Amino acid sequence: MAESVEVTIRVNGVEHRRQVEPRMHLSDFIRDELGLKTNRLGCEHGVCGACTLRLDGDIVRGCLVLAVQADGQEVETIDGASDRGDLAELQAAFHAHNALQCGFCTGGMLLTASALLSEKPDASRQEVRDYMSGNYCRCTGYQAIVDAICEVLEKRRAVPLETGVTP
Repeated sequence: MAESVEVTIRVNGVEHRRQVEPRMHLSDFIRDELGLKTNRLGCEHGVCGACTLRLDGDIVRGCLVLAVQADGQEVETIDGASDRGDLAELQAAFHAHNALQCGFCTGGMLLTASALLSEKPDASRQEVRDYMSGNYCRCTGYQAIVDAICEVLEKRRAVPLETGVTP
């Protein structure tokens, strides 16, 4: 058995120092070491997206990243993003469109959708479908999820950006 390794990982703004097995996945660290059960484990092969996290701002699959790879980095779960209010607009749209049912995939869906809004503010409906295709949902059939994300995109596009120039 391999010796444990000390890691220091900042999760949702709180620094955590732990001894971990070198092969422990980041999702297992978050769930088992920190008790944050909202990071779900579905397939454990990086296919379903239930374990989606932000690692130093990038969307990753927590089941494919080792805890030792996150040493010294910032991790954000759905809890942290929700607590900061970053997802309020998306959460409201998901609720309005009934884009969440059992809730198993919702955290990963919201984090991925949030990244989409930042990276592709002019995304078409097809681009939304393509971007979200790595996150599986067995309840909604995706129509409601795509509708919710497109609604937020449309609302944001309707609001003119401030130019800093006064009339």
